[in-house]
Amino acid sequence: MKPVFSYALRSLQSNILAGILTIGPLFVTWLIFSFLLSALAKAGMPVVQLFAGIFPRAWLSQPWMESALAVLLTLAMLYVLGRLTSVVIGRQAFHLFEAVLERLPFVAKVYTSVRQLLDSMMAKKETSQRVVLVDFPLQGQKSIGFLTRTMRDAATGETLAAVLLPNAINPTSAFLQVLPMERVTETNLTMEQAMSMLMTGGAVGPAS
Repeated sequence: MKPVFSYALRSLQSNILAGILTIGPLFVTWLIFSFLLSALAKAGMPVVQLFAGIFPRAWLSQPWMESALAVLLTLAMLYVLGRLTSVVIGRQAFHLFEAVLERLPFVAKVYTSVRQLLDSMMAKKETSQRVVLVDFPLQGQKSIGFLTRTMRDAATGETLAAVLLPNAINPTSAFLQVLPMERVTETNLTMEQAMSMLMTGGAVGPAS
């Protein structure tokens, strides 16, 4: 009786694990997709509610219709904004808007830092931004990092590297390390490969 019970328990555990491995990627995809839809709907909801007050029709007052219209309106506004910034007049207006932001003390620091970080993350492979390995948190333990810039020590003349070390699974938080260039190991990984490894905890990555 005991071997039969052990076999049934192992079979139950293996089947549950197989189910988790099957549904896990779909569940994570659904979470991300639902978060994006919720953010888009929240951004466009004030305009939809304004329309619902002006045109009080029954179909416009339905919650699902309001959410759908809010998402469509937000996407339309993002498309129009993207089109405007792609032309000369739009680029000039955007530069003027950035110039205004740069005059605000606290906002300027945050906006400029985030803008530079996004630009460096989206940079082409021929730029100085590249994927490296450094000893972190202990000597001999390698961590994936992004070399964002190099600088020279004014006292010794030594070349220093500023390396951003994102946390695995949650790369939105990271450590910034400034260390000698000789302690940085170059890699041939692309930004996309490095981010895939970080997001999946190393489960997804290049074959060699």
